[in-house]
Amino acid sequence: MRSNSHDNEETRLRRGRRGGDRSTRGELLDAARAAFIENGYEGATVRGIASRAGVDPAMVRHWFGGKEGLFTAAVAIPIEPGKALPLLLDGPDEQLAERMLGMFLSVWDEAGGGEFTALIRSLSVRDSAVRMLREFLSTALFDRLLRELRSDEPELRATLCGSQVVGLGMMRYVLRMEPLASADHETVVATIAPNLQRYLTGSLRPDRSRTL
Repeated sequence: MRSNSHDNEETRLRRGRRGGDRSTRGELLDAARAAFIENGYEGATVRGIASRAGVDPAMVRHWFGGKEGLFTAAVAIPIEPGKALPLLLDGPDEQLAERMLGMFLSVWDEAGGGEFTALIRSLSVRDSAVRMLREFLSTALFDRLLRELRSDEPELRATLCGSQVVGLGMMRYVLRMEPLASADHETVVATIAPNLQRYLTGSLRPDRSRTL
């Protein structure tokens, strides 16, 4: 008679082999969305998500590279923070907003707004969409970026940056407000980057020393 440990190992390996089945990827995405909604980005774990999907945790690494990649795919965000941050930080701080906008515009335009547009459209009717987008902007992207910059008031800055990026996505891809919807990247970056740059690295408070 085989031991329970042998049975458990066989079950684990059987689950692990499901990595080649694309349905496993979908099951992981469904499990991840539920876990992120219930527990948030920090509270959700790779092991817990894999258990919910009925697969070995190694399958998360196989399909998505890790928790961050899984989160990015589950929330339909066009940019994976772990890959984007080194690119954003590779250059002068005073040009950070230009690099960020260029990155978002390139990814969004390539997919015509993509699934991120669907996510934005769902914000008014799905609390889960609101929470997932908030998690992405605050925890996964801007919070980490602002820590690298050692900026003051990081929470306020993160919300201001989020308002700028989401607002751009809403106006350009969801509402398709002209002339912004069809403006070239150079125009969009030139007009929006200065404000976003102030949110990232500039002063957020009025200069009390100035007199009329």
